Amino acid sequence: MKLYYSPGACSLSPHIVLREAGVSFEIEKVDLRTKKTESGKDFTAISPKGYVPTLQLDDGSILTEGPAIVQYIADKAPQAKLAPANGTMERYRLQEWLNFISTELHKGFSPLFNPAYPEDAKKIVRDNLAKRFDYLRATLEKGPFLMGEQFTVADAYLFTVANWAGFVKLDLAPFPWVQAHQGRVAARPNVQAALKAEGLLK
Repeated sequence: MKLYYSPGACSLSPHIVLREAGVSFEIEKVDLRTKKTESGKDFTAISPKGYVPTLQLDDGSILTEGPAIVQYIADKAPQAKLAPANGTMERYRLQEWLNFISTELHKGFSPLFNPAYPEDAKKIVRDNLAKRFDYLRATLEKGPFLMGEQFTVADAYLFTVANWAGFVKLDLAPFPWVQAHQGRVAARPNVQAALKAEGLLK
């Protein structure tokens, strides 16, 4: 498998999951501005959507969208326990978390990366994100992870998205439960390895 990624983008989530799963994979960086891969290929010819993450499977087919990719990887390595078994209520709870992170947090951050977005509108966006982070309190204070004691693909996704706060002037200090979760996930050796591979840690 090959993961096309951009450093620190939402593709960091499946990158972490690939390492946690212990499967064989390659990574290739994508310049999202020029749509060129590190080896000089036209990324839109590989993935017409033109954004990461994109996972090229061993048969050459392409899978996109982070929540789908991380579940695919988890199901390839059930021994890693990165996702509950398909068909169980716990799996639907995992999908509930992945959808929440995708729609309420991930997309919620998008306007803050847009320099053309008015500052007064960005304040509304930050206030909305604050409400979403506040919602996590009841779960993460029980912790240590979103699904309880077991680290799952949802934790990799939340870690990736919450990590953007530092780039968009969103203070996580009022949400110590999020900060604690970030610390627990960041301490995992496979997370450290993914961050280093993407040039995000020295």
